[in-house]
Order: sequence, then structure tokens, then C-alpha cells
Amino acid sequence: MDNDTRPDLVEGLGRFLRSHRERLTPADAGLPGAGRRRVPGLRRDEVAALAGVSLSYYSRLEQGRELSPSPRVLEAMARVLRLGEEDKKELFRLGRPGTRRSKSPFRVERVRPHMRQLIEGWTGTPAFIIGHAQDLLATNALADALYGDFAQHDNVLRMLFLDPAAKTFYRNAERAKNRAVADLQQTVASTPEDPRILELVGELSVRSGEFRSLWAREYTRVPPYEVKQMYHSGVGELELRHEALSIRSAPGQQLVILQAEPGSPSADRLSLLGSISAPEVPHQQDPAHGT
Repeated sequence: MDNDTRPDLVEGLGRFLRSHRERLTPADAGLPGAGRRRVPGLRRDEVAALAGVSLSYYSRLEQGRELSPSPRVLEAMARVLRLGEEDKKELFRLGRPGTRRSKSPFRVERVRPHMRQLIEGWTGTPAFIIGHAQDLLATNALADALYGDFAQHDNVLRMLFLDPAAKTFYRNAERAKNRAVADLQQTVASTPEDPRILELVGELSVRSGEFRSLWAREYTRVPPYEVKQMYHSGVGELELRHEALSIRSAPGQQLVILQAEPGSPSADRLSLLGSISAPEVPHQQDPAHGT
């Protein structure tokens, strides 16, 4: 057996994680208090959620069934367990023997110019492009107006779980949240150590108990897209069909389109929203008539 899979290292990693997990309180990790607990410290599901990995993956780490956690996962564990420099070195010795600690760079996502031009040309249809972590990478003017009740248009999950506007904007906010979490879990299944997703899941886990609960579930499939019922403070009720199309020239990115049924009250309200949010065109005086 080679050095990377020696039993003492594998078992030592599990003991190390359990020991440090049991030393922390929910308050230490930035979680709200949960009353009396049957076991000391944080639960496995809480550590997994804060680190941005699945509960099953973290359980395999503690049980010695995951033999080669990546540097990015170990960095996330060190952050969640609030390890000092010496303890962090020990974590990497146990988890990555014989390797140097390194940080994976963030994956920079850019929208191609022709895709920006495409959605900007749709003046009567809200459209936007999201990245692999559901960051809003590009929006057209009508999408900006549609989501104008939100403080920021930066990330679908942050808008759903952290902005109070979501409670009134989405008529079925619970379904929208379930779908967004399932979408992200599907992405994690193919890129489990993505630094942007780890950062996002860690932030949402600390700031939203509802997200922590949903993230701990094991999803088998992403719910289908459907007609979304929304309420905009400026124009009222809207029913818009939601479609998401993968952009083959930019893997991981999706083009999202929201459409109203032609001739419907929602189409009229969407048109009204476009007109009231359009920038004013300065009036130009006819030179022949002077000022």
C-alpha cells in the first residue's frame, strides 16, 4: 500500500475531523442556536453545508472511505472548523500526504458579445444569462425592470434566500427555491470542488437556515420549468413561461427567457413595465423654429 492510502492516515483524517467538529458550537460557526443537542459540537450535515459539499461526501471523509480529498475541499474544511495554522498543516498532512497545499483559481465566466447583443435586442421579452453557480452574467433592460424590486441582481440563489423581496415577488417562492437548489446540486455533482460554488454554499448556509435545510436533502432530479407567477410592485400580477437553454459555445452558461402569452393581461403588463422603465429620450428642438 502506498503512502497516500496508509490506514493510519485514512483513519487519522476521520478522527481529526470528528474531533474538531465536536469542539465547535453553532455560534462558533455563525449558525443560529439550536437549543439542547444530543451530541456535542456541530452535526455532520452542518459541516457539510458550510463547506459546500454533500452530506454523503463528508460522511465518507469521516468514515475513511474518501481517500483523496482535493486541496479546495480541505481549505473549505479548515475554514469551517476554524483551524489555526498548525492544525491546518495537520489536516493537509492527513488528507493530502506528500503534496503541497494549493488554491484553485476562481473560474472567470464571460458572456460572448454576440450573446449580449442577442438579449439586448429583445425589448419585449425579459432575458438574462446565468453562469454555472447561477450568477447573473448579463441581463437585458426588461429583465432589469422585472427584477427591480430586488436590492441586487447578482445571483439567483442569493436573491431567493437573502432578499426579502422574494417573498412577495414569487407567488410560489418555495417551489422556486427548491428548483434553484436542485439545479445547483446537479452542478455540484459534476464539479464537486468548484471554488465559486463552495464560496456561495458557505455564505448561504451561514445566512439562511432554509437554504441549509434544502441543501442537506438528496435531490434525484431537477423539477421541470413551468409558468412562473410573479408580483411586480409597479404593474401587478404576471404569469410568465420560464425557459432555460444551454449555451453550447459557453459550457455551464444558460440563456433564460421569460415569455407572456400573447394578448394576455400579463403581456399588457409586461409592455407597460417596459414603457415605464425605458429611459427618457431628450426632446430636440427643431432648429428652424429656434428656442
